[in-house]
Amino acid sequence: MGILRLFLVLGCLMLAACAAPQAPTDTDAADLARAIRSLDTHIDPAEAERAAQIAYFYPLQLAREYEVTDPPLLHNTKVNMGLRPRGLCWHWAEDMERRLKQEGFETLVIHRAIANSDVLLRIDHSTAIVAAKGDGMYDGIVLDPWRKGAGRLTWMRTLEDDQYEWKPRQEVLATKRARHALD
Repeated sequence: MGILRLFLVLGCLMLAACAAPQAPTDTDAADLARAIRSLDTHIDPAEAERAAQIAYFYPLQLAREYEVTDPPLLHNTKVNMGLRPRGLCWHWAEDMERRLKQEGFETLVIHRAIANSDVLLRIDHSTAIVAAKGDGMYDGIVLDPWRKGAGRLTWMRTLEDDQYEWKPRQEVLATKRARHALD
C-alpha cells in the first residue's frame, strides 16, 4: 500500500506541475498599476498603467520564447543542459528590465536586484524592480515572472518580500568581482 500511495502522490504532483497556469487579467494589471501609482504622487498614471500591462503580459511572450513547459527549477535544469534557450531568473529580469526601459518612462525607474548571493545553500535569484523616479529599489515593487513559473507575475513591495532579501545588482556583482580577484 505504501508504494501505491507514493505513486499516487507523485502523480498528483506531476499533474499540479503540468496544470495550465491561470492567465492574468486586466484586473490583475489594474491592481499592479494602482500599487505603482501609490509609490509616489508624481507618478504619471498612464506610465503606471503601461508598466503594469508590460509586467503582466510581456512575460507570457517570454515564456513562449523560452519554451517553458515546467516549473522554474526544472526549466532551469533544462536551460543549463542546453535543452532550452533561456529562462533562468536573470534572463527574466534582464528581458523585463530591457522591455520596461524601452518605454522611456519619465516618472518611473527600473532597478535590478539579486537575492541569496551570500547564502551558501540557496541559488542566486534576480529580479527587476519598478520605483518612482529618484527612489531606490527598496522603495519599489518587485516584478518577478520567474518565481511561479510560466511567466506568471509575482509582485510586492521590495521590503515586503519575505522570501528574498534583495540587494542592488551592481553591489552584488562588485562583491563577486572582488571575491574572484582574491582567488
